[in-house]
Amino acid sequence: MKRSTHSLLTAGVIAGPLWVVMSYAQAFTREGFDIVRHPASLLSQGDLGWLQVLAFVLAGVMYVASALGLKRTLTGVARTWAPIMLGIFGVGMIMGGVFRADPALGFPPGTPLGIPETVSLSSQIHGTAPILAFVALTVCFFILARRFFKQGKPGIAWTSIVVGIGSIVLSNIPAMTADMEAGIFNFIPLWIGASVAFLWVSYLLQIIKEESR
Repeated sequence: MKRSTHSLLTAGVIAGPLWVVMSYAQAFTREGFDIVRHPASLLSQGDLGWLQVLAFVLAGVMYVASALGLKRTLTGVARTWAPIMLGIFGVGMIMGGVFRADPALGFPPGTPLGIPETVSLSSQIHGTAPILAFVALTVCFFILARRFFKQGKPGIAWTSIVVGIGSIVLSNIPAMTADMEAGIFNFIPLWIGASVAFLWVSYLLQIIKEESR
């Protein structure tokens, strides 16, 4: 049982870096994609869009698996709600892959530069799922922070809180600073917030995995 539990936690450790590598590799190599003007969601469009769909779905499945491992591993504080929140995060990632964002902001090449006047149901679901997912992940960070405080690890606990709040704030900056009429955005804060959150959850799962040995 312990070996299978460690395998489940390992899936969660790998999920974040896997998504980051797959997304950034495309962001810097796909024709017409600009990491400043475009969010990762738009990578699901175009001939190679299936790669980003795979990145979302695969990472989501791995997070759901790690939530089960977390449930088996934790005792006391965080045992109930941390796995639930991490599982919701994983489901949100899967939904973000299955339901694609509409072409927009000039990507894929040939798409009008602005935001579409009408938004498909798929794009609406895609836009909502990641929001719910990252709220759930932030709650998970807070729950685990409480656990780390009780373990006498305030540095990890406070960092979890800062990363949780920071990822939410950074993800909202593009919309708050955008020129909606011109369709001009700066998505760098969103890229940073998501990347740091993904890598931090990997770090926390690795710590918990090592504690359980």
